[in-house]
Amino acid sequence: MADVRERILAECEPSYPAMFRARAAVAPDAVAYQVPLYTEPEQWVDITWNQAEREVDELAAGFVALGLGGEERVAIAAMTRIEWILADLAVACAGGATTTVYPNTKPDDELFILRDSESVMVVAENWIQAQKVIGLSELDEQIRHIVLMDDDRPAGYVDDRLVTWEQLHELGRGHLAANPGVLDERLALMGPETLSTLIYTSGTTGRPKGVELPHRCWTYEGHSMRLMWDGVVDENDSLYLWLPLSHVFGRDLVAAQLAIGFRMVVDGRIDRIVEGMGETGPTIQVGVPRIYEKIRATVMTMNPSKGLKGRVARWAFAVGRESRSYRLSGQKLPWPVRTRYALADRLVFGRLKQTLGGRIRFMISGSAKLSAQVQEWFYSAGITVIEGYGATETAAIAAVNVPNKPRFGSVGPVTLGIEHKLAEDGELLLRGPTIATGYHNMPEETAKAFTDGWFHTGDIGQFDEDGYLRITDRKKDLMKTSNGKYVAPQKVESTLLANVPYINQAVVSAEGRPYAVALLTMDRADLLRWGKNHGHGGDDYATLSQLPEIRASIDRFVRRANARLERWETIKRYEILDHEFSQDSGELTPSLKVKRNVVLERYADTIDALYEQDSRSDLTTDSHGA
Repeated sequence: MADVRERILAECEPSYPAMFRARAAVAPDAVAYQVPLYTEPEQWVDITWNQAEREVDELAAGFVALGLGGEERVAIAAMTRIEWILADLAVACAGGATTTVYPNTKPDDELFILRDSESVMVVAENWIQAQKVIGLSELDEQIRHIVLMDDDRPAGYVDDRLVTWEQLHELGRGHLAANPGVLDERLALMGPETLSTLIYTSGTTGRPKGVELPHRCWTYEGHSMRLMWDGVVDENDSLYLWLPLSHVFGRDLVAAQLAIGFRMVVDGRIDRIVEGMGETGPTIQVGVPRIYEKIRATVMTMNPSKGLKGRVARWAFAVGRESRSYRLSGQKLPWPVRTRYALADRLVFGRLKQTLGGRIRFMISGSAKLSAQVQEWFYSAGITVIEGYGATETAAIAAVNVPNKPRFGSVGPVTLGIEHKLAEDGELLLRGPTIATGYHNMPEETAKAFTDGWFHTGDIGQFDEDGYLRITDRKKDLMKTSNGKYVAPQKVESTLLANVPYINQAVVSAEGRPYAVALLTMDRADLLRWGKNHGHGGDDYATLSQLPEIRASIDRFVRRANARLERWETIKRYEILDHEFSQDSGELTPSLKVKRNVVLERYADTIDALYEQDSRSDLTTDSHGA
């Protein structure tokens, strides 16, 4: 363990901006980024490492000209786009530290983040984001400058703090002309322990916590991924980046790119992921479980279940299931299976791969538990989806499967050189170069979560004989039924999402009760599409969600999900809400994670009513008994 860590540390650059400069020096003319022009039809342009370095240098010098000091915070409030990456690199090269703000963050939460982080500048995507800051009078003295990526402010509006993207470039060019060595001087002042990023947790359990991540987190994470994926991922790969860069997972992928050198397609428009992949042909895609669940559900609902095409699709996936054990163990497919699989690929699987660009080699899922059923479905079709695990406090990737040696249901081996152990109650503890230094302005919370360098993850884990990690429960989320059985809500909810089409959120309740029940919300786009195709085109979401035929269909799929759960985990009753959870109502975090405690408290009466229903409404499958 120590030898591997020392080897990686020896290969790490002293800082994140030094890592960027090293990559640009190694391959100046290679394509670093592929970005959309936002045209119709979509056009994409390439940016080389040399071009990116030149632009970052100008922006960095611009920040220096505006007075940015060492480790002073610059908040970025924007969706995932190339300017986000360039701004982050520029802040780093100027010696500052980035604070991330989700573009959908509400003003009161943004006020907390900006004040707690002591940010002195804000890079805003557009006028909508700039207005949030301008409207907070409490920040008038603190925020010295607001940089606008897109200058779409009202005509004639003047604020001395506003700086356009082009003005920042102009300032930088002038400052570099007068002080050509200024960025080298700033880089020389930075080391592995210098603060690089202050990322705030999503706040599922209360007020967000600012996690302090020094430069070593990114340099070590990037080079450890390079070694773990040696021979599997290289500079010839292309990764499709749509994940929010405000989140540590998306931010970590930038570090991996700097270490490995692959091309990155950058486009944060979630509604164009499939189209964007089809246009750019990436070899790697990274997402959250819901993306893969939606792709699978869309394919399954679009393909006919009856007739010749339905029979061919079912036959193809049966062949895929037959091939899985051979492929997972590295064995050559027997000739009859190989022949059938080749035909299934030509008739069915090839179309799915072509939809995703035709070159996809594997996809990565993180942020929440992915259903093994979803993994197996994609693998049957010849697309490997591997799972990883991490937290903001671990600089994202704390464990990840190796693409050519996946183990379904696990999150893979722990990052190379990171110490790990299980506490007496099974909680996973981690220690090493990727672990944060603590929580900003929260000494008591830091002392609780970080002990002698060990980070207490709050997750219950298990290791198999080969060192692959399985996360079985979330320590604080475990629910104990009145029968003494423990229910892990994440497992049940992921099973529901994998098996029940048209839903986009599931919240399970079982604490102190004899069995589990669930609150479900529907996917608006899928539901409205169903209504249009079934004679209910004029009905709204609330009406459609309560239709008897929808209920009957969901009943059937919930029973199917129950068949994949232990008897004490099964959902006996559920309620389809006539509205979606929202951030405005406080039920979702800015990263769209469900605030479980808020939902369970707010819908306590609805949950109580489920337990008062006639027992004949139970959905327990026959295989599990009544």
